[in-house]
Amino acid sequence: MNFLEGEVLYFDKPLYWTSFKLVKIVRTRISRKLKIKKIKVGHAGTLDPLASGVMIICTGKATKLIESFQYQTKEYVATLQLGATTPSFDRETEIDGVYPTEHITREGVETVLRQFVGSIQQVPPVYSACKIDGRRAYDFARKGEDVELKAKELVIDEIELLEYQSDIIKIRVVCSKGTYIRALARDIGQALGSGAHLIGLVRTRVGDVRLEDCLQVDQIDELVEKAVVTEVDNKEEIK
Repeated sequence: MNFLEGEVLYFDKPLYWTSFKLVKIVRTRISRKLKIKKIKVGHAGTLDPLASGVMIICTGKATKLIESFQYQTKEYVATLQLGATTPSFDRETEIDGVYPTEHITREGVETVLRQFVGSIQQVPPVYSACKIDGRRAYDFARKGEDVELKAKELVIDEIELLEYQSDIIKIRVVCSKGTYIRALARDIGQALGSGAHLIGLVRTRVGDVRLEDCLQVDQIDELVEKAVVTEVDNKEEIK
């Protein structure tokens, strides 16, 4: 593999890892193998630490492809806890509200899910990287400061109910760039006349890249051993 000329790698990002951690490990291992100080390595779409699944990592000249990957359709499998909300819309923060779920049925869930298919307006979570006056929204949120985020238009191509267990549901979502599944969980809970937050998330596809196509992190060293070593000036950054 020629990491300098450019490679596109598919990884299954582990749960609790940041996207940056995976990129950093790949960059470090490649740099050591090639005996160079720096090489361009980047990912095509952040995954929260509380999510796992498909992450595309580009190296060298292939980093120019990152933007094109970011605009590709993504598929997720999400698990929602009904009847409870959190400020972050997931497990990052503690439950701040409890709501009834006795009136919710499987048929009711399926009816509500259909309402979200197509072009919709979604207000991003305050615990997100959206910028407000040059600052990340989560900076305001973690300091207890009130912020107001504007709704953004996005597209949900498909939503399928995979499992229904009283106050826990699992759904498959195919969506466009910029979709916050945490915010979708919030909105589904509200549409059900209750509340909801995300308790599990796996990105199962980006474009044509599926989870089964991805490498595990323990295969990084094996991958790097296939590197093509060329004569380069190890004092300079490889552009």
